[in-house]
Amino acid sequence: MSKESIALKEKEVAEIVGKIKRAKSVILIDYRGITVFDDTRMRNALRAEKIEYKVIKNRIMLRAFNATGYAGFDKTLEGPTAVAFGYADAVAPAKILTETAKKLNKMAVKGGVAEGRKLSVADVMNLAKMPPKPVLVGQLLGMLTSPMRSLAVALAEVAKKKA
Repeated sequence: MSKESIALKEKEVAEIVGKIKRAKSVILIDYRGITVFDDTRMRNALRAEKIEYKVIKNRIMLRAFNATGYAGFDKTLEGPTAVAFGYADAVAPAKILTETAKKLNKMAVKGGVAEGRKLSVADVMNLAKMPPKPVLVGQLLGMLTSPMRSLAVALAEVAKKKA
């Protein structure tokens, strides 16, 4: 292997390391059997959510994971692998890829990383079931304001009875 080739691979690994560090989630998927039409639709859905989707050589991806401290991806990175980097939302890549895999019945989720933690296939499936961040924020705000609302209603009822 020439020095140029090694330098190019090292540069590519460094670029992927940067993407892994910036991403809130990195989802790995086996894309075997997917048609060009389905792949284009899936890529459009990912692009709409600002998710970067690429096919990266397994050895390059493995070196990048090892360089960022995520070990144990040796078996996961066998066979064709595509990678989705979710920079804005940790849930969106898992949701889109698992829905596409379920609908097409051809792709398979392989695992990934989210918020600094290695994910198994089951973890990615559970992540995909989570509601989007705005919904979670709304639910939290509803839970926080519920006691105040109940108190306000109770005080209003007491005021009505005295009047």
